[in-house]
Amino acid sequence: MNSDSSDRRDSVFGSNARVPAPCIIDTGIVVNKKDMLLLLADLGRVRYSHIQDGQLQSQGEGYVLEVFADPMRSTLVANRALYLNVCSFDYLEIKQSDRQEAFFDLIQEGRQLRLIPLSDPVRERDSGQFSASSLEALLTEVLCAKLDAEIDDFGSLPF
Repeated sequence: MNSDSSDRRDSVFGSNARVPAPCIIDTGIVVNKKDMLLLLADLGRVRYSHIQDGQLQSQGEGYVLEVFADPMRSTLVANRALYLNVCSFDYLEIKQSDRQEAFFDLIQEGRQLRLIPLSDPVRERDSGQFSASSLEALLTEVLCAKLDAEIDDFGSLPF
């Protein structure tokens, strides 16, 4: 490898890139908020359990409508809708059931929110259905373009 290639690689990965990024397969603990967002974004329908200090507080089924990272907003679970803020939790633990199915425990001190997926993102993707996060991104793009066009139109008014 010539020095030019090495310089480009160092600028992309940083010169201190001696420790590889974590690789978690099927089980493990995730602390990076971006990684938590990726894992939770396509969950869809879930069964959830809220456990506080080892005691079951509530459980039910719902749909993950939004996953975000905002230290000023709450995680909300109500009316079968889940709005998950990864900043509400210290880490996410990926586990597997006896039947080799993944589930996710969101942990914050004495609180645990267990999410057991009831929908299959692979099947949904193969069937041509869009995930909630894909639809949200598309809708955001369309609304931003519409807003930009309205701002441009408003700027041409003689006020």
